[in-house]
Amino acid sequence: MFTNKQLQEKVNAYINNIVYNAQPEKLYSPIQYVLSLGGKRIRPVLMLMAYNLYKEDVDNIMPCAIGLETYHNFTLLHDDLMDCADMRRGMPTVHKKWDDNTAILSGDAMLILAYKLMCEHKSEYMHKVLDTFTEATLGVCEGQQYDMDFECRADVTEYEYMEMIRLKTSLLLACALKIGAQLANAKEEDAENLYTFGEKMGLAFQLQDDLLDVYGNPEVFGKKIGGDILCNKKTFMLINAMNMAEGKTKEELENWILQKNYNPEEKIAAVTAIYNTVGIKSVCEAKIKQLFTEAIESLDKVEVEECKKRELRDFANNLMGREL
Repeated sequence: MFTNKQLQEKVNAYINNIVYNAQPEKLYSPIQYVLSLGGKRIRPVLMLMAYNLYKEDVDNIMPCAIGLETYHNFTLLHDDLMDCADMRRGMPTVHKKWDDNTAILSGDAMLILAYKLMCEHKSEYMHKVLDTFTEATLGVCEGQQYDMDFECRADVTEYEYMEMIRLKTSLLLACALKIGAQLANAKEEDAENLYTFGEKMGLAFQLQDDLLDVYGNPEVFGKKIGGDILCNKKTFMLINAMNMAEGKTKEELENWILQKNYNPEEKIAAVTAIYNTVGIKSVCEAKIKQLFTEAIESLDKVEVEECKKRELRDFANNLMGREL
């Protein structure tokens, strides 16, 4: 069995050795640039970990793992363009380093390359793999559209928000684990339980991200606190606070959401105080705990030796172990 760190090193080494010599150079240079920016490589590592539950030759499916990582980075490239983001992982985004049209076209090429890499593994199970991959890639687009739609709505429900983050965030984690199992010819029940493990873990991770954006330590969290509050992002926190607040507290929260001109620090402090009043932190923590418990229960059902599942358990615990 390989450790998470060993698999991450394998993924990084493979990506670092990819050289796009094709022309036109301006189409392929942004792709190489995006992939070189690094990241935790969570999705390809999860695919390799799931495969490694059943087989040792993880290098055999590395093109599929890199295909999934290529797709993930394609979504980041286009997200940055849609969000008008200037920086990604401390470096200029593609549309800032080149231009908008280059970002669109190079992103399109990344999507095609992702499928090309996924198909490099010649397997009798590839039809299942491509079905899983296609369902997930389309779902991510659906999640992104929901996220955009929610910006113009004041009536987003908790159910709608959870479905949006399931599609936009959790689906690729679930997809990675299921494809790894499928490529190893695991039992269908195991593949589905690994899928649910990834899905629930992803939901818990995103809700923790919501929580940390309000209550996190900026030095540990890696970015400024309160960004979601400033842009009135429809998070689990805001949606439930709107439902739980009453009287003047609800009126104050609504006023802060409607205000166009405000002091950022004052707004963050005021909205956080409202969250404290209605007890939203404990509500979110309870939901995170529930989802994480459900994730582990699904992993428990996977019928391989317990020692082989240890790395996935450690991975999940480390993923959720970020400090407030």
